[in-house]
Amino acid sequence: MKRKKEQVNRKDNKSLNNISYIFIGLFVILIVNIIKFVYVDSTNVVINSYNPRIEELEQNIVRGKILDTNKKVLAETMVDGDKSYRIYPYENIFSHIVGYSHQGKTGIEALVNYDLLKSNVGIIEKTVQSISKKKSVGDNVVTTLDADLQKKAYELLGNRKGAIVAIEPSTGKILCMVSKPDFNPNYIESNWTKLNNDEENSPLLNKATHGLYPPGSTFKIVTALAFIRENPGWKDYTYTCNGKDVFEGTTIHCYSNTKHGKENLEKAFKMSCNTAFAHIGTNLDMNNYRNVANDLLFDTLLPYPLHFRTSRFKLSEESAVKEIAETAIGQGETEVTPFHNALITSAIANGGILMKPYLIDSVENANGKLITKNLPEFYSELMSVEEAGIIKEFMKKVVSEGTGKTSAVQGIDVAGKTGSAEVSGKKPHAWYVGFAPADNPQIAVSVIVENSGTSTKYAAPIAKQLFELYINK
Repeated sequence: MKRKKEQVNRKDNKSLNNISYIFIGLFVILIVNIIKFVYVDSTNVVINSYNPRIEELEQNIVRGKILDTNKKVLAETMVDGDKSYRIYPYENIFSHIVGYSHQGKTGIEALVNYDLLKSNVGIIEKTVQSISKKKSVGDNVVTTLDADLQKKAYELLGNRKGAIVAIEPSTGKILCMVSKPDFNPNYIESNWTKLNNDEENSPLLNKATHGLYPPGSTFKIVTALAFIRENPGWKDYTYTCNGKDVFEGTTIHCYSNTKHGKENLEKAFKMSCNTAFAHIGTNLDMNNYRNVANDLLFDTLLPYPLHFRTSRFKLSEESAVKEIAETAIGQGETEVTPFHNALITSAIANGGILMKPYLIDSVENANGKLITKNLPEFYSELMSVEEAGIIKEFMKKVVSEGTGKTSAVQGIDVAGKTGSAEVSGKKPHAWYVGFAPADNPQIAVSVIVENSGTSTKYAAPIAKQLFELYINK
């Protein structure tokens, strides 16, 4: 009888233990989900357009200002009695990156919507506002954008279609982002139908992050890196350029059929020799080539908080020689966004290290008191410091001796790479990527001017003026 009681007690204890374990497990899951919500999901829930809390905030708080890195106003709300108006002093200049707050929200307006609708002024000020039945004033957001640089980039692009991106390599701060065609966000509501229906120009599209283009000769950076990794004896590479060459029935031409003669890798890079790079590309292992492209973030989600399109590397082991030869020189089906090209360039400038790109420097209350501050973050090592050093030296030669001379700045070493992306039936897109000063980089740029002609004439001179403005500030 005693044994039976002991057995029953053991079974009861075992059942209680099992129930306890289940409750402990459920409790742990609950805690994990609470932590995940607080630190990961809460902001997304709060800023969701379907959250009624946002509508309540918009009714009771005057939307805060968006400022550039020097506290110049990029967006602010003016109150006139019961009505309020969102004003964009720079009009079209920041249209894509700052965005708009009517007809939905885009750009920085969407990214920091909740911050702009929070009010961190003191309790006394809030009480006075409540008694006087005035709306509280939302917090201000200080961006990493430089209004002077943005304005200059906008002016330099002129009436041409294209995009310009500038980044501070050592921190990842996005300094400017221009896209054309553009629009005036002050009139987004009245012009909405016209803008939305303009499929030919797509003025609402941010081409810096959404424009996919053949990279032209800027892709020779990727091809050169793949060759260097695969061939420890790359310094011994030689090739004789006769202005054109045939690769299994496909003829590749250098620009104007220029004969570059005997070349090593450095000379082929600085002179942007198409036949040499087609020769290099067709002799690469395709798996290694793809791995290098993946390391440089092709077919990969980019570290960027707003919407973007993913760049595409199309080669595989099954690719035909024609496709490989064309891709190696930046033609073919491989495509890249100007923003992505800026990230690759920034990593080269920073010794192979890509810092996480960011747009928001800090949040302040309406009186200028600091609420939050963002600090630079490491994102990824895209290449070794040795590899970055080799590519940097090649890019310096491009500017001092090769195709990028029109991006040279007096008294400052510049590193760059030109590119012309062929477009069927139209003039080529002009590309330029580069950074300055070459040995202590403060700014990296990516420029594309659609259907304009050569980089030497259209893209490189834009970069030159941006370098001059930013470095001499």
